Parts: sequence; C-alpha cells; structure tokens
Amino acid sequence: MFQTLYSYFWWERLWLPANLTWADLEDRDGRVYAKASDLYITLPLAFLFLIVRHLFETYVATPLAGLLNVKEKVRLKATPNAVLEKFYAATSKHPKQADVEMLSKKSGCTVRQVERWFRRRRNQDRPSLLKKFREASWRFTFYLIAFIAGMAVIVDKPWFYDLREVWKGYPIQSMLPSQYWYYMIELSFYWSLLFSIASDVKRKDFKEQIIHHVATIILISFSWFANYIRAGTLIMALHDSSDYLLESAKMFNYAGWRNTCNNIFIVFAAVFIITRLVILPFWIMHCTVVYPLDLYPAFFGYYFFNFMMVVLQSLHIFWAYLIIRMAQKFITGKVVEDERSDREETDNSEEEEEAAKNGPLSNGHPVLNNNHRKTD
Repeated sequence: MFQTLYSYFWWERLWLPANLTWADLEDRDGRVYAKASDLYITLPLAFLFLIVRHLFETYVATPLAGLLNVKEKVRLKATPNAVLEKFYAATSKHPKQADVEMLSKKSGCTVRQVERWFRRRRNQDRPSLLKKFREASWRFTFYLIAFIAGMAVIVDKPWFYDLREVWKGYPIQSMLPSQYWYYMIELSFYWSLLFSIASDVKRKDFKEQIIHHVATIILISFSWFANYIRAGTLIMALHDSSDYLLESAKMFNYAGWRNTCNNIFIVFAAVFIITRLVILPFWIMHCTVVYPLDLYPAFFGYYFFNFMMVVLQSLHIFWAYLIIRMAQKFITGKVVEDERSDREETDNSEEEEEAAKNGPLSNGHPVLNNNHRKTD
C-alpha cells in the first residue's frame, strides 16, 4: 500500500508538464537538477538554526538589549491561591462577572481582589520585553542576511530583469550551487520557525502565522520538486525585502526609540505594500500564471503552485490591513505599536491598595474621605 501511495505521489503528471518524465531531469552533460532527496538536509539544518538562534539570543541579542537600555516593566506577581489558579489553568484566563463572584465566595477574596489576581496572573504569562527584543533581533539578522544573499543570487541573472526568462527552456533548467544553498537555508529557517512557534511570543495572528509558515514550506518544497527554482528565488527575495525592516522597527520600539521606530515603520509599510500588493500579484503571479501557458498546457502542479501563491497573497492582504491601521495611528499622532501584540494590562494595585486603606490619593498623599469603605 505504501508503495502504491508513493507511486501516485510521484506520478509525473502531477509534477511535470505533459510528455515529460523524471528521467528528463536526471543529471547529465554537466547539468544538475533539483532532487526531492536534497530537502532531507533541511530538517537537521532547522535544528542547527535553533541552536544558533539560542547562542545568538544569549551572547549577542541580550548584550545588545543592555546597550539599547531595554528595560523590563515591574510586574506584581499574583499571590498563590489554589482556587483561582485551578480556574485559571483549567477553565478561563478571563472569567466572566458571574465566575468572578463565584470565585470570590470560594476563595474568600473580594470581587476586586479576584479581578486583580487574574489581571496580575495574565501579565505573568505574557512574554517579557527582553524576550520580544531577542526574537526580533534574531529575525532581523536572518532576514537582512537572507535578503542580501538572495539579491546576490539573482541580481545578475537574466530572469531578474525579464520575467519571461523564468520559463525559458523549462523544465530543463540546470540548478546553480548558489540557488541550492539559497533554497536550503530559506527552507531550513522556515522549518525552525514552525518548530519554535509554540514557544515564541504568541500574537493575535498566531493561526495566520502557522498558515503562513506551512504555506511557505509547501511552496518552497514544491517549487524545488517541480524545478520552479527561478520563480522560487524571486519570490523568496521579494519577501525578505521588507521583513528585516519590520523586525528592526520592533527592536527600536522595545528600546523606547519611538521616533526611529516610527520612521522605520513608515519605510517598512511602503516597501511591504509595493512588494506584496503590487510587485507580487501584478508581476510575479502574472509571471507564474500567464507565461507558463505559452509553453505547455496547464497541469496539476501549475494549479497547485498558483493556489499556494493565492494563499500567501491572502495573508499579505490581511497583514496589509493591520499595517494600514498602524500607519493611520502614526499619521494622527498616536503611538505606533504592533497590532498583533497582546497588550499588557495596567495594574494600579499599589495605589488601589493604598486608597482602599487610607482613602483616595492626591499627589501621593491620602485625602480624608469619611465615606470611603475598605474593600480590600
């Protein structure tokens, strides 16, 4: 049964145009072609990336955070409470008002104390500023190096300037060593992102991030199998062109350099919109949808590749919406921050406790109020 599934999976009509077989893509006469077995190396390389990332975050990003004066907010810890902790872990981190009143009776705390406990407990689970900075530093470093390397791989190629050259002679297109390593490194990196996504900073677009990583891995792998390498290198370089700008903006945001962050963000927004909403759909996707049909009839691989491109483009539209919202805040003078971030809840507990004991505070001193009740 396994052999049957294997045969169906590698059926030439799925991957190659009509009248072509895998035998046509065997190495000969000095020509070297992409092979599915080449991608096995990406899994150990992905784990190597995780090791390199840990070392980078420990010995490079952390000292850099110190130099940029990245400071942690003081977080007040929730006092140990078995009843509240059980509800928090098993039921909900955001109890409804009825739940709060029920927990107040069970735990012996006031309603206000229960609300404060959940607020502090949620803040404890939120990632620290240093963790966010280290992640952004790692991704900035990779995306910048990948973009420079990607441009070095494609800038001197004829298909960089004339997209019809992408399909010239397809699929009998020999693979270059630079293309091999560009593919292996990019695919390994996205595998490492998928492996670490559960432990990374969790944002509101968590599901979209998973879809993006999976779609990217499938798209890179498929383009390798079907020898869509020229198109694949263009697509990867296009994506890397804006990602490092976003990560650098995050780094300066965490360091408190608001003006620098906002200026970089505006540049990022412009590059993102131009590359993802203009160049990708109207140049690159036009190249992958229209030009191949001049050479061969559409086949399954053609439809599958372009379907995955549509999935990525849909995610780009979603993220462009968030970016435009952030740009509007910048233009109107509001602080620009990541729309995907889970904002930390403010906790005025010390003032609340002082007010509960001594009355409202005025300039740090209690104001006499005979009608104020102790609620804590």
